[in-house]
Amino acid sequence: MTKENPQPVNFQSISALLKALGLDKPLHPLIALVNYKDIKVDTAEVGKGYILNFFKISFKEHFAGQIRYGQGHYDFEEGGLSFTAPNQLIAAASEEKDYSGYTLLFHPDFIRNYPLGKQIAKYGFFSYSVAEALYLSDKEKKIIFSVFDNIAMELDTNIDHFSQDVLISQIEVLLNYSNRFYGRQFITRKIVHHDLIAEMEAYLLDIFSMDKPLVNGLPAVIEIANYLKVSPRYLNDMLRSLTGQTTQQHIHNKLIDKAKDILSTSQLTVAEIAYSLGFEHPQSFSRLFKTKVKVSPLEFRQSFVLMRPLKV
Repeated sequence: MTKENPQPVNFQSISALLKALGLDKPLHPLIALVNYKDIKVDTAEVGKGYILNFFKISFKEHFAGQIRYGQGHYDFEEGGLSFTAPNQLIAAASEEKDYSGYTLLFHPDFIRNYPLGKQIAKYGFFSYSVAEALYLSDKEKKIIFSVFDNIAMELDTNIDHFSQDVLISQIEVLLNYSNRFYGRQFITRKIVHHDLIAEMEAYLLDIFSMDKPLVNGLPAVIEIANYLKVSPRYLNDMLRSLTGQTTQQHIHNKLIDKAKDILSTSQLTVAEIAYSLGFEHPQSFSRLFKTKVKVSPLEFRQSFVLMRPLKV
């Protein structure tokens, strides 16, 4: 009987993780490519959850179990490419048993003195949830697996002064292809994503249609993402890809629409409107309104006064 381990296991090094998985120590202490078929231990023995101090890029296929993420489970039977940044909690379900694929592990120190060390933050998919994995076509799988093969080949050769340059260039190729394929996925899943956008728009409309003031401030991006059950970064990247606007911009658009309604139909002061819309400072509201509408709130209201027909 497996002893329950309520606390996540924190792996500070790639060597420690590979040892826990029953694998040989890595050929390079800061980077390793693991073939899942080589894992001999039951991953449930590693712990119900674990935290890695390094990056993890995994492709899983023919997966018989599930990965638990937060309160839900994600079925990987179709296979998917997923990305994990350092210090994220990964929880594996006990029923995880038989799957194949690869995992690339690399420590932040491996890329620290290279441009990628600063640029890796731009790859938003490291902040996606497991349920937002990248699904690959057969052609895309061949491309990704060819990069994994190149990395494996380089790791199997004698380490020299050029090894790190070559390996980092391969990681960059992998990340850039992943960026491209995610862009394709946003497009090919437009119907699903359009339903998500419609749900978000309805949620925002409901919030701004309430008569009571937004005493807790404007709805935050994370609030919208939690409501839609997606990660904030995935929602933001999806919206930018399909609409050209971020989540925050969508929130602001709904806010401005509400502000226009109030300005044109009430006698509330600009400050009162600002407070009712969740702004702590009226100046912030006025600044945002002018940026979006190109005129100040008072100028907008005055234009409606001038347009009203004279009473006979």
